[in-house]
Amino acid sequence: MTAAPLAGMKNQWLASLDLQLGYSSHGTQLTRTKRSGPLTIQKAFYPEGRDCAHLYLLHPPAGIVSGDKLTVGIDVQDQAHGLVTTPGANRFYRARTDLSIGDPKQTQVTNITLGDRAKCEHFPLETIVYNQADGINNVEVKLQKNSMYCGWDMTCLGLPSSSEAFTGGSFTQLNTLYCDDILLYHDRVKIEPSSKIQQHDAGLANNTVFGTFLAYASDEQVPHAKRTELIGQLRDLVDTHNASELISITDIRQLLVIRYLGQQAHQCKDLFIELWALIRPIYIEKQAIQPRIWFT
Repeated sequence: MTAAPLAGMKNQWLASLDLQLGYSSHGTQLTRTKRSGPLTIQKAFYPEGRDCAHLYLLHPPAGIVSGDKLTVGIDVQDQAHGLVTTPGANRFYRARTDLSIGDPKQTQVTNITLGDRAKCEHFPLETIVYNQADGINNVEVKLQKNSMYCGWDMTCLGLPSSSEAFTGGSFTQLNTLYCDDILLYHDRVKIEPSSKIQQHDAGLANNTVFGTFLAYASDEQVPHAKRTELIGQLRDLVDTHNASELISITDIRQLLVIRYLGQQAHQCKDLFIELWALIRPIYIEKQAIQPRIWFT
């Protein structure tokens, strides 16, 4: 199934998926699904009990080409708990160069809204940006003071293992997080080879993979002293992997910001999973249960 072209635009195809998770005496349930185009989910899975729903976002084309715009909305209502991931890597393919047949832009937008005491864990697998892509990836999170959020993004520029570097094109990653409509975090990076940001020491320093892991819980949920102790444990874990030059951890107004900058997507993912395994029992009082789809 494909979405209808946007009126008045050439070769632009849209896809959207809106999900709502609600909570009742039966636990967390998928209470609404609205979709258009090639974005969907199978169903909610419950590998750790009815109070936490695992959702796998499916995009059968498995990549974004020029003119595509994918929009995902995730609404986690009061007390509900959802873990959202993907079955495989996302891809921004090479953009079209013939502008007479349409806009070359490739866009993905994810909007996440959390209600009171809601919990959302958003863990898409890596995004691969092909050489000469023209991609935009935006993630916006709006939570309330007593909701809890953990989420990451991992970006791979080019295909270094195939000797295909990202030498042309453009890619923009924007992450924003609001608490009670107050902006807590805004981070935007625009990668254009012509700007030399990939080589600059203050940019990517010749690395091809970068990732950001955000974790929020209020002081009422995780007191400052407990969060400080957790940060020490996280840094100790990083040290055991000799990864202190790859990972940084910062506490910004009750928001943990964990960054990776290196050369290997699987290394970034493995480190993030281990850090999540320390964060999760403290933030939501559950052991880390990896989604089954990650093992297929």
